[in-house]
Amino acid sequence: MADPLDLTHLRTLVTIADTGGFRRAADALHLSQPSVSQHIRLLERRLKLSLLEKDGRGSRFTADGQRLLVEARALLSVHDEMLARFAPVDHQRISIGSTEHSADGLLPELLGVLRAAYPETYLHFRIDRSTTLTDSVLKGALDFAVVLGGNGDPVGSEVGELGLRWVAGPRWQLPCPPEPISLVAFEEPCGLRRRAVQRLTELGYEVSVTAESGNLDGVLAAAKAGLGIALLPFHTAIPEGVAEVSALPAMGSIDVRLVARRGLPHDIERTAVDTITAHYRSVTGRRLRGVA
Repeated sequence: MADPLDLTHLRTLVTIADTGGFRRAADALHLSQPSVSQHIRLLERRLKLSLLEKDGRGSRFTADGQRLLVEARALLSVHDEMLARFAPVDHQRISIGSTEHSADGLLPELLGVLRAAYPETYLHFRIDRSTTLTDSVLKGALDFAVVLGGNGDPVGSEVGELGLRWVAGPRWQLPCPPEPISLVAFEEPCGLRRRAVQRLTELGYEVSVTAESGNLDGVLAAAKAGLGIALLPFHTAIPEGVAEVSALPAMGSIDVRLVARRGLPHDIERTAVDTITAHYRSVTGRRLRGVA
């Protein structure tokens, strides 16, 4: 019998394809980049095939790599579904995900409501990006998550909205089109980034992404440093160190959605939806009263 393939190495291969590179795969898997490279080398050594090859500053899958990627996705899907069927049901734990944009102000309120409704239950929180959180919910790793819309087909239930604002460092100067404009944004995949690039292009700018980050702190730090303009949703006031760029057209808002795993008890999902919806209505009401 041939030696079996290592599922961890196959998952690394799939993550490289899903995230677009070794560095992003390392971030997603919480590994070092050398570890990710080692996983691929071990797969290539085991199969005696070249799976990825250099492509400029990055890499691309070979024909054999593409073939293995298809098989790896199918194998990991069956493996994960099997684990889910045999996983013990834990009624004493609720795992909740939230984006950084939604966490401020919302999570303390949601925590209080869930603790009152389920006093014997352990609550576990995870802060991450919308695409990662949605994937975790669909795989059953999270019970539910509060995510931003704007990434492909809408998922889950709409529970609120956040206003979008152009922000930059206080000394940053807005160029006149068709001059180039510098954008700081989240790493792909990101609906906000695509939305910003599209609107700035429509305004006649040549858009250059000069800084990118996988988290909100990184994007804000780049904006504060004057590296470019950012399009971001804000739950409360704009943080210190950046200022709103009001000379650009308003971008409206982005929907906030709650995504729940299949099989989550209806009472837990209903409690979360009601609490989060009430929270965003309250925030909208305070904002409107402030404008008035």
